[in-house]
Order: sequence, then structure tokens, then C-alpha cells
Amino acid sequence: MATQTAAARREDVRAAYDAFVKECPTTQLLARISDKWVGLILSALGEAENGSMRYSEIGRKIPGVSQKMLTQTLRSLERDGIVTRSVTASVPVRVDYRLTELGGSLGCLLSSVKRWAENHFDEVSAHRTAYDEAASAT
Repeated sequence: MATQTAAARREDVRAAYDAFVKECPTTQLLARISDKWVGLILSALGEAENGSMRYSEIGRKIPGVSQKMLTQTLRSLERDGIVTRSVTASVPVRVDYRLTELGGSLGCLLSSVKRWAENHFDEVSAHRTAYDEAASAT
């Protein structure tokens, strides 16, 4: 068996997509999908009645997201093939977003995380309070 250099071993690991390796490109994707706006946008689109939502509907569904952040996040999701954007020529122009098949598979996971947070917030909050009280007592 031939001996590999450290660089060759890193390249082999990178080819296998191991997110625990610093140079692995999947870490960029994990960073993208772990953004709170991504999770909320995909959850909103996944819950949409007809499967799509207008830009303004997404903005109303997610209070606190700025127009700039919503636009940037939707563009990055479109670039990654997670959402599609449809423009209908009208006055004003109508822009709709829909999950792709790839986005639907991710949306299911992130919707589950959202539901977990909603269902367990009180429990986590109680643990935080207990931790903070114990830490301040020492």
C-alpha cells in the first residue's frame, strides 16, 4: 500500500464529503442551511396552501426579517436549487417562490426542527433558568 501525503489524505476525505474535515465543501452548505431565516422560509413555503408564496406573503409570515435579508436568502436558496422563482408580468409584477424537490426534502427536516423548538421551548427555558441560577450561586 502506497503512503499518502497529508494533502492527498485531505483530498481523499474531501472527495468523501466529511463535514468534520475543515476543508470539506459541505461545511459551506451546512452553514447556509443552519441560518434561521433559511429554516423559517423553507418552513413557510412547505406550509403554503398551493405550494407557493409571493415575496410579500413570505415577508408577512416571518416578522423580523428585513427586505434585504429576505431577498438575499431567497436568492441564495434559488442559486442552490432549493427554491424556484416565478415572475408573472402584471402591475405590479408578481413574484412567487416554491420549493424544488431538493428543497422539499430539506424543508421537511427544517420544519421538524422548527416544531421541536416550538414544542420544547418551555423545557429548554426552564433548564436555562436553573443553569443561570446555579452559575450565579457559585
